Amino acid sequence: MNSISLSADQFGIVYNILSFGLVSMLACTIYTLVSQSRVLPKYRTALVMSSMVTFIAAYHYMRIFNSFEDSFADGAVKVGTGAGAFNEGYRYVDWILTVPLLLVEVVAVLALAKAAASSLINRLVPASAAMIALGYPGEISTDNNTKVLWGVLSTIPFLYILYVLFVELSKSLDRQPAGVAATVGRLRLLLIATWGVYPIAYLLPILGQDALDPAAFVNRQIGYTIADVLAKCVFGLTILKIAKMKSVAEGMKDDH
Repeated sequence: MNSISLSADQFGIVYNILSFGLVSMLACTIYTLVSQSRVLPKYRTALVMSSMVTFIAAYHYMRIFNSFEDSFADGAVKVGTGAGAFNEGYRYVDWILTVPLLLVEVVAVLALAKAAASSLINRLVPASAAMIALGYPGEISTDNNTKVLWGVLSTIPFLYILYVLFVELSKSLDRQPAGVAATVGRLRLLLIATWGVYPIAYLLPILGQDALDPAAFVNRQIGYTIADVLAKCVFGLTILKIAKMKSVAEGMKDDH
């Protein structure tokens, strides 16, 4: 087990960014739950999934927050895999649950034909789980070669997910109401932009920042948290927007 010395300012930054992540997830969970009546029943499953994503994330942010507090003593945070160390594994437990749900949200809100929806889900869910599972060994390793190996392996299912989202899913967008296809397009770009932050944070030690450098630790927590808020909260709010657009197109009052 190693220790990373943090200044008072660095401790405050990590403390506050984790708190920000926690409250953002809780707020989005409540908002998407109370917004159920604003869309037609057929689209509420997507909103339930969005609420599940942010609720799961809120729970894990609470655990990460508590782990950070418990592992900090005498001006340093203990890191590693032993008892009493800051547990970065909570993020991977969160991601392996929420990333597949995020992708299923997209399929659910489009209300595709059963066969098309099943085909997309059966490809996206295993690929997303593999992407997260393959990244974890590299995350906890202190050897750069090991990090690179598992990072490359994790990239393979990520590229497959992009193929499904941009090629296979696009085939189903022509039959969507006006504006929905464009919004889904922006949703996919948001996914790429936010998911792009994760490998940058993952690669910080390889790019020259010592994994035990205080700045690297702080930057990694900032990067992961901001990416989580964008990928879960903003993503979920966009799903709500699509559900409302489709509901209005199918006869629901716009001011509902």
